[in-house]
Amino acid sequence: MRATELAIDGAWLFEPPTFPDHRGSFTAPFQGPAFREALGFELTVAQTNRSVSHRGVIRGVHFADVPPGQAKYLHVAAGAVRDVIVDLRVGSATFGEHVAVDLDAAEPRAVYLAEGLGHAFQALADGTTVEYLCSTPYAPAAEHGISPLDPDLALPWADDLEPVLSDKDRDAVTLQHALVSGMLPTRDLCDARYDRLRAGR
Repeated sequence: MRATELAIDGAWLFEPPTFPDHRGSFTAPFQGPAFREALGFELTVAQTNRSVSHRGVIRGVHFADVPPGQAKYLHVAAGAVRDVIVDLRVGSATFGEHVAVDLDAAEPRAVYLAEGLGHAFQALADGTTVEYLCSTPYAPAAEHGISPLDPDLALPWADDLEPVLSDKDRDAVTLQHALVSGMLPTRDLCDARYDRLRAGR
């Protein structure tokens, strides 16, 4: 398993080996020892999620209050996505910036995003299935969204696909609105959370 930290602190790409044979193939998208070696702590899994999306669907940009925050480790089980991670931590050197990674089931890779980072993806094929490991349970009152079509973010969605959004994502606020309203996590709070994880607390 190869682990690579992406251009935003707290965002990682994991590339597990795949073992093909005459029956098909086998991959272990999440491997605890490799995760701990890369990040210095165990991934707590409080909930697993699975979404199935039509081609063009955009989900996100989603994030949770910190604390408690919600870290995510995800991979594509079927189809393909353009996965986007946005730094929403006020005071971060990369605040408002994003990284994008194309993930697909044919070449299984996974991404991890720490608490305080926003997450979105666009399905590039019908029946795209994304599976998530989440560090905390779903808490509706602590969940928020930023518009994935915010022109200031300029996220790199596919030019040849018409975006399909939920009402909630379509009506989500811009990054600037979220910043002014005080709904975004701070880098200091997130760093305190990461320090507790590395200390085993």
